[in-house]
Amino acid sequence: MSVSVFFAGLTMGLSLIVAIGAQNAFVLRQGLRNEHVLAISLTCALSDALLITLGVAGFGKMMALAPWLDPLLRYGGAAFLIWYGAISLRSALRSSAALAVGPAAEKAGLKATLLTCLALTWLNPHVYLDTVMLLGSISTQFPDRQSSFAAGAMAASFLFFFALGYGSSRLKPLFAKPSAWRSLEAIIALVMWTIALKLLVGS
Repeated sequence: MSVSVFFAGLTMGLSLIVAIGAQNAFVLRQGLRNEHVLAISLTCALSDALLITLGVAGFGKMMALAPWLDPLLRYGGAAFLIWYGAISLRSALRSSAALAVGPAAEKAGLKATLLTCLALTWLNPHVYLDTVMLLGSISTQFPDRQSSFAAGAMAASFLFFFALGYGSSRLKPLFAKPSAWRSLEAIIALVMWTIALKLLVGS
């Protein structure tokens, strides 16, 4: 394995994943609520690893040859993000007791949480653009060392999602305040709807 190429993949992966998005906002929320953090972090990281593998293996070329995938992912993803944003806004408007981040907070089931996580990941066209298309194309700059680049990009995903999921617990005292939690839910709704709007207008 080429160490320099590995770090190139690691750096590029982190630069793409750090930007706030629907998936990151969801992981942050789960970390603050201490709900299924391991499962969610692992699901996000493994999903990225699979997409990066597909990109490096040339799946990006197949995406380019199937233009019907773009509108399907675009409008399907936008519809889901609008719905999820509405759920977050509804949570932001609930009573303070329902928004508490303590033991009294109602926890969602693992299955429902994982399904939401998978939808936020796989129905977001930006994920394909970053992992499959962009990282896949950049990997071609490293002939015979693409596996090292892919390994670095995958490591970036594991590092980021686990740091976000478990590191967010340090902010828990702040979000024990109902007003702070309502603000977070409102911000998440805004993020979801902003991304949905960008998908619908094609930017």
